[in-house]
Amino acid sequence: MSADPADVAVRPAAGPGLRPGAIGFPDALVIGLAATSPAYSLAAIIGPIVALVGVHAPGVLLASFVPMLLIASAFHHLNRADQDCGTTFSWVTRAMGPWAGWIGGWAITMTGVLVIGSLAEVGVRFTLLAAGLDGWADSRPAVMVLSVLLILLMTALCVLGTEMSARVQNGLIVAQTIALLVFAVVAIVRGVNGDSPFGGLTPALSWLDPFGAGGASLTGGLLLGVFAYWGWESAVNLTEETRDPVHAPGRAAVLSTVVLLLTYVGVAYAVVAFAGTQFLSENADEEESIFALLSTEALGGWDWVVLLAVATSAIASTQTTIIPASRTGLSMARRAALPQRFAHISPRFRTPDVSTWWVAGIAIAWYVVVSLLSENALFDSITALSLLIAFYYALTGIACAVFFRRQLTRSVSTFLLVGVGPVAGALMLVWLLVLSLRDLSDPANSYTGQAWLGVGPPLVIGIGIFVAGLVLMVVWWMRDARFWQEQPGVAGEPRGAGAQR
Repeated sequence: MSADPADVAVRPAAGPGLRPGAIGFPDALVIGLAATSPAYSLAAIIGPIVALVGVHAPGVLLASFVPMLLIASAFHHLNRADQDCGTTFSWVTRAMGPWAGWIGGWAITMTGVLVIGSLAEVGVRFTLLAAGLDGWADSRPAVMVLSVLLILLMTALCVLGTEMSARVQNGLIVAQTIALLVFAVVAIVRGVNGDSPFGGLTPALSWLDPFGAGGASLTGGLLLGVFAYWGWESAVNLTEETRDPVHAPGRAAVLSTVVLLLTYVGVAYAVVAFAGTQFLSENADEEESIFALLSTEALGGWDWVVLLAVATSAIASTQTTIIPASRTGLSMARRAALPQRFAHISPRFRTPDVSTWWVAGIAIAWYVVVSLLSENALFDSITALSLLIAFYYALTGIACAVFFRRQLTRSVSTFLLVGVGPVAGALMLVWLLVLSLRDLSDPANSYTGQAWLGVGPPLVIGIGIFVAGLVLMVVWWMRDARFWQEQPGVAGEPRGAGAQR
């Protein structure tokens, strides 16, 4: 009997696969944490959040955690059903069909392209500051060249093997965690003792109330908070290379969000107790540089400790951010959703070398071109990330409920954790997505402050990337329609073409 055409379309070509069992649960957890770049994320958002909600910054970070945990639950359950490194692409395709799956994969890939250059730049700049090379840190050409070299180095590590990547990440996360802990302890002790040059504040449980500053301020704070948590799913993109792939990656994703919650809330308490709200609000536009200012006041000659935390955080995330984009490209290519060359796996290192270098190359080109246009334009491109992040996270939450719809009534826990929770998380993110569209339409909310096509540059960049994805999807469909022969399925049914790799 001849094979079904759709079955042929999704069967991977013969050749080496990704290395199974390359990393364990602790490594997956570390990579999930490193991908969020905790120190850098905190440095980037703590000032703006305090400017919006004052002492309730810890509460806003707590509230931002809720949709992340609910979507992490969706990743956990979907990974148990389908251990595919393409994550959202693969799962949405199985649950909702190839059109939705393709655009979800495109969104994941482009988030990496948009942010890798910026992460590398922060890593370079703060490394130079920590080393006392302030002149180099102020030199735009020097920083750009070193940032490109850092991206190439981190890409090479990704290609050389997942085990090596995990070892590098273990070292970076330890350095980052110790530095953050030292800063947080010193800051909160000096704040409580009244030994802060800013006066300091006494920590209170009321700071955990996210509604204390009002609705509009809460909305803006939540948008920043969601960005701070983004990236934990990198652990699941390594599912095919993780020991116990059915359970370990999903658990690492969920646990990483909990660890991030404790880290973010703890450091937010320390920062607000030490610096108060006035200093943070007045310097909100300094973004990641706020930690450089605070560390000098809190640690004196030891300010390099915090500078090192931000540097290692950004460097680690430069590497781990490549992982979701490259693995998604691999997954899409081996199902004929992209050209077959993107599915190539290095016979020696057992990593997706072609897709990894392509992601790095496009990210470098984007970084260099946009940076040469304007540094503010680079920041605007990063702001556009919120649109893509909210989109593919929400799509994954909905796909979870759709895929498991026939199993939701089996138990109360299944109904809540597999159905209601992911959908609730998705709806929260859709709400934030709509608010982002509204806010980003105003040019005044951009770094450039100029209108592109009558609206803010971040909105033009975000929608432009989405439209470009739709065009490329249609072009590839017209050229090779095999992937679009796949049909969505339901959990519990025999795996058909839509679920095969």
